[in-house]
Amino acid sequence: MLNVEKLNVYYGGIHALKGVSLNINKGEIVTIIGSNGAGKSTLLNAISGFLKYKEGSISYKGEKLPINPNKVVKMGICHVPEGRLVFANLTVEDNLMLGAYLRKDAKKIKEDLEKVYTLFPRLKERQKQMAGTLSGGEQQMLAMGRGLMSDPEIMLLDEPSLGLAPLLVQTVFDIILDIRKMDKTILLVEQNAYKALSIADRAYVLEQGRIKMEGSAKEIAENPVIKEAYLGAKI
Repeated sequence: MLNVEKLNVYYGGIHALKGVSLNINKGEIVTIIGSNGAGKSTLLNAISGFLKYKEGSISYKGEKLPINPNKVVKMGICHVPEGRLVFANLTVEDNLMLGAYLRKDAKKIKEDLEKVYTLFPRLKERQKQMAGTLSGGEQQMLAMGRGLMSDPEIMLLDEPSLGLAPLLVQTVFDIILDIRKMDKTILLVEQNAYKALSIADRAYVLEQGRIKMEGSAKEIAENPVIKEAYLGAKI
């Protein structure tokens, strides 16, 4: 469904991604784990059209992805960024509707809004509240709901549990599983490797811009090197 082939991305003189290749099949949850600075967010930004890449290719359903975020969203890929990036001075509902700004199907937009409210009852309770007044967990729900409003086939989730209390972390991962049941495919970047591997089908380990290991989530979780490097703390 999504294929990245020998991708090279540079920030000035810094070689951020070095020949990265991966693939995602329909209906999968695929996670990318790695330390800070490994290139995880860079990879998502390249897929979603925010970053130019010097070499390699990114294709979706056999068609090359444009380096244009609007067109990538139209093709069925949404990116829920690290840090949530909600519009603080707009209401919850306005934030959600911005997720559908490229869509023309008014009736289905309304139906999808109700689906988001069903998935996130807290957002329905706060639909007229300014997004900037929400808690961190509520803002993460809003960012994910806004992504769903673009009616994507693939969701790129960047550090969805970052900065959340342990109880909310579990809630976020439960929600990711619920989103998969909505016929969505998920590429998950997550520092909480233990949680990410517990819900993923497959995993890639990214270190210093290179894919160092790949396999089923179970295989990666049981690898002694990965256990020592990433799974010391089960949060």
